[in-house]
Amino acid sequence: MAQQEFIAKIAPAAVVDMKKTRVPASLTIAQAILESNWGKSGLTQRANNLFGIKGTGPAGSVSMPTTEYVKGKPIKVNANFRKYNSWAESIADHSALILKGTKDKPTRYHGVLGADYKTACHAIWKGGYATDPAYPQKLIGLIERYGLAKYDVDKTDNSVDKEVPALKLEDWERDAGLKSIDNLAAKGLLNNPDGWKQRLTDDPAGVLNELPWLVFALVDRATNKVSQS
Repeated sequence: MAQQEFIAKIAPAAVVDMKKTRVPASLTIAQAILESNWGKSGLTQRANNLFGIKGTGPAGSVSMPTTEYVKGKPIKVNANFRKYNSWAESIADHSALILKGTKDKPTRYHGVLGADYKTACHAIWKGGYATDPAYPQKLIGLIERYGLAKYDVDKTDNSVDKEVPALKLEDWERDAGLKSIDNLAAKGLLNNPDGWKQRLTDDPAGVLNELPWLVFALVDRATNKVSQS
């Protein structure tokens, strides 16, 4: 999967999720890129785990080698990571972790909520999400290199509804959306494809609230069925 295709697949779900949780979409996308190596990591391939979250997930867990930093020095260890049925579950669980934190400190990641992307990148690291001291700068670098901050909107009033119409689709995003519509229609999974295509032009913000989750879930589900067959 090409880099822009990966972003196109993740971004709509991240924006919709931001509306519900106030977790910056840019952070969600950047962490998915970094933690999953653009969806190519063994953990993502084996467990649909985009964010390197440890523990037991909806589909169980898998043991994977990982690098931890002890007193600033990297060491290799094995750890159990959460396994998901789809990428959609992974994204939802990532936001749930940020909202709920851990038993010992439920608010450990709350500095992320409603923050600008630089603040969020430092806050997620300070909360203990990763031990790599360069983690915040790696995330910031990805956000700035790929222009991911455009997916963030003003969250100071705890509502992003009024800002969503200003979010315009890039050409590659529109092309990806049209291709997804055609693929779903060809498989008989989508009614009225022409109507969806027209809405993609007339009301891209509205489509962001509906079609992306449908496309994301169905395409991901179909991909999983093919890989498991």
